[in-house]
Amino acid sequence: MSRRKLDNDELGRKTVSSFKSARKNPVVIVLDNIRSLNNIGSVFRTADAFLAESLYLCGFTATPPHREIHKTALGATDSVEWRYFRSTKEAVITLKERGYLIVSLEQTESSIPLNTFFPDKDRGYALVFGNEVRGVDQEIVDISDTCVEIPQFGTKHSFNIAVSTGIVLWDLYTKRAAL
Repeated sequence: MSRRKLDNDELGRKTVSSFKSARKNPVVIVLDNIRSLNNIGSVFRTADAFLAESLYLCGFTATPPHREIHKTALGATDSVEWRYFRSTKEAVITLKERGYLIVSLEQTESSIPLNTFFPDKDRGYALVFGNEVRGVDQEIVDISDTCVEIPQFGTKHSFNIAVSTGIVLWDLYTKRAAL
């Protein structure tokens, strides 16, 4: 069994122009007042990896171009479509009007564990990820179609926003591919 690492030119990666013209997964990632520039850059990179349709940066979430975002995004700010909204509510209402199911990643009284959340293959989803300290704003939770939480088994009650995004997009991608 060969374990030689592949060179970058062997990976079949898309160019920025082929990424832009590729069919996207109907998923919009909504960042609700994210303070860490490294987290924002990491989410851009994850959005690129899973061919997310776009990224909505809301509230005081920083936007490109920014040196600290670029450090972790590694060029994904050039490939992933993004929009800025002064308020997360404005972004969510826009997405609802476009027919997206609004899914907030938050621990609530009625949240669904991620492992029991099964997406519709033909539905568009807006995934809302909240502030590193306060989570998704209650006003956004109230207008979401559903809330999903990632089951956790240790002493901590939350994942880093960039880790959460990776877990949820991988889960959504694999479940939709199986349909």
